[in-house]
Amino acid sequence: MSMTVHDTELRDGLVVTDPRAPAPDPEGVVGEAINAIRFLAIDAVEKAGSGHPGTPMGLAPLAYRLYTRYLRHDPADPAWIDRDRFVLSGGHACMLQYAALHLAGYDLTTADLEQFRQWGSRTPGHPERDATPGIEINTGPLGQGFANAVGMAIAERMLAARFNRPGHSIVDHRTWAIAGEGDMMEGISSEAASLAGRLGLGLGKLTVFFDANHISLEGAADVEFKENVADRFDAYGWHVTTVHSVNDLDALDVAVDEAVRDERPSLVIVHSNIGYGSPVQDTAKAHGAPLGEANVAATRQKLGWPYPPFTIPDAVYAHWSSLVDARAGHHAEWDERFGRYQGAEPALAAELTRVMAGRLPDDWERAPLPAFAAGSKEATRKSAGLVLNAYAETVPELVGGSADVAPSTETQLVKYGDVNTGDWAGRNLHFGVREHAMGALCNGMAAHGGFRPYCATFFSFYDYMREDVRLAALMQLPVVFVFTHDSIALGEDGPTHQPVEHLAGMRAMPGLRTIRPADANESMLAWRAAIAHDGPTCLVLSRQGLPVIDPAALSVAAGASVVAPGDDAAIVATGSEVSLALAARELLAGEGIGARVVSMPCWELFRAQSTVERDAVLPPAMPTLAVEAAAPTGWHEFADDVVGLTRFGASAPGPVVYEKLGFTPENVADHVRRLVR
Repeated sequence: MSMTVHDTELRDGLVVTDPRAPAPDPEGVVGEAINAIRFLAIDAVEKAGSGHPGTPMGLAPLAYRLYTRYLRHDPADPAWIDRDRFVLSGGHACMLQYAALHLAGYDLTTADLEQFRQWGSRTPGHPERDATPGIEINTGPLGQGFANAVGMAIAERMLAARFNRPGHSIVDHRTWAIAGEGDMMEGISSEAASLAGRLGLGLGKLTVFFDANHISLEGAADVEFKENVADRFDAYGWHVTTVHSVNDLDALDVAVDEAVRDERPSLVIVHSNIGYGSPVQDTAKAHGAPLGEANVAATRQKLGWPYPPFTIPDAVYAHWSSLVDARAGHHAEWDERFGRYQGAEPALAAELTRVMAGRLPDDWERAPLPAFAAGSKEATRKSAGLVLNAYAETVPELVGGSADVAPSTETQLVKYGDVNTGDWAGRNLHFGVREHAMGALCNGMAAHGGFRPYCATFFSFYDYMREDVRLAALMQLPVVFVFTHDSIALGEDGPTHQPVEHLAGMRAMPGLRTIRPADANESMLAWRAAIAHDGPTCLVLSRQGLPVIDPAALSVAAGASVVAPGDDAAIVATGSEVSLALAARELLAGEGIGARVVSMPCWELFRAQSTVERDAVLPPAMPTLAVEAAAPTGWHEFADDVVGLTRFGASAPGPVVYEKLGFTPENVADHVRRLVR
């Protein structure tokens, strides 16, 4: 059941608060400590000429309480292993977090705040983990941060199950997040909240504050969003409580105490006033634009803030420092506990240090890899699954799951258990049919540290999780995204399940490696490259069997390799089309045309080679044909002509679809003939 804390007057079903009422503050310094957040946000947005001041103004009391009372954190060591994690899902409100980080003593100066949204700034327009100390993960696309936080909470529980021992709770921290109406409207939050509720008991270290300020970008939120959020999360299985005014710090404390005690994930619904204290309070005008000179002056007068822009009284800094120092004391206490843990469990302590540093085990490449017989046929989804299970034995941080398709994507870790309600010792995650949340949860786990997660689904559903992949690329998170059923060869399921455009989109994404292996041996090399990479990789795998190629001819690490020699022309292909190219080569050989066949599973790795190395594989003067059962976009970088697809597929047996759409040895050979004559 949802619970209510400190009820206030209700009028026509809406909470009514007095915007003039200050937070309880008998000495005055708490009020100024809260207003410091508001005015740093106001001043930074005003100076930048763009930004979102309204939410920082409304949620300043919550940010103050988070950083001074709830979070266990150490500004002197933002990467401390057992720190609490905090995610601002509505990343547009980042000045709320930047101001709190500055006041809390992180390495974020007033000068940094004055450079808000400027080139090279440490205070970009949305939080970026590599730009600002104290930022755990990039947020901005709404709903993503909510799902990231669920992933972080899962990571904490799984690490605790692996490393904690009786008398040594060395992994024992919480995950906090703030989300708004926009986050709640995005479907990804429903997916992630549903899964968190399914895991239920044991995920009680996750607390999400829902900022119910009743305003969206277009106006009053109820024009778009009138659902009962409390009942929704209660139905998911969350603990739910409500605070009717964010300015009531005592009510916040009661709500958080309840959340901390509950073993379920918690949603604390916090009612706030966007643009608090300004002439545009409780309107959409406070959301996404500077207040303007006149409104800023009026707000300063109303809230009693006489200080010039970016000026904070010494007493406010001292107040924040005294409270944050007490929070940082947890770090010293943890260091003492970790010292005892090292003495009692030296191997576990060293292993925890290793995985949190993101280093692979020294012997990880000694995995008991399978062998694939020349001349046999193997679907790359199946061979990749065997390789995944082999590497799982030497890379214990390799964990993951699928969107309810593990038997088909071959991504079940067969020797390891499942993560389930109250049982976090397994390594298989059942994400359910929740692709969007699945990718974001894996990003959260990777950003948390201690894991190299993977997730799997059919390639046709890539667009459901494209934003997750994009953010993994932006942050360079070591997540492996596995996509099977990769082409029109899927056949009878028809064009809705036959992706033709996704490869081009993946390859256009900066910071992402896309690998489409040609056979079982390339799939083995693909997994090796993916695990070794400190960034995201997409593995694109076949459902149908593909002939096994001599492994001596293959090099995924180089991006491309010559699998059959020839000096008159080159046929470059990926995945299932490599065997097609080899068949076309045989036809051409009968006519005296020597065509080399090049497998190019990864454009990005091929581009990374030297010019000499690339030219040795694809000589610039050699007529070159690219063959891929996908959109031809981008292939002219490597080839003079392309046999590709500029239409969707069709429902028929896979070989028939290939034939009807021109993917035959005869058609490929004909294109080569035209290039060499």
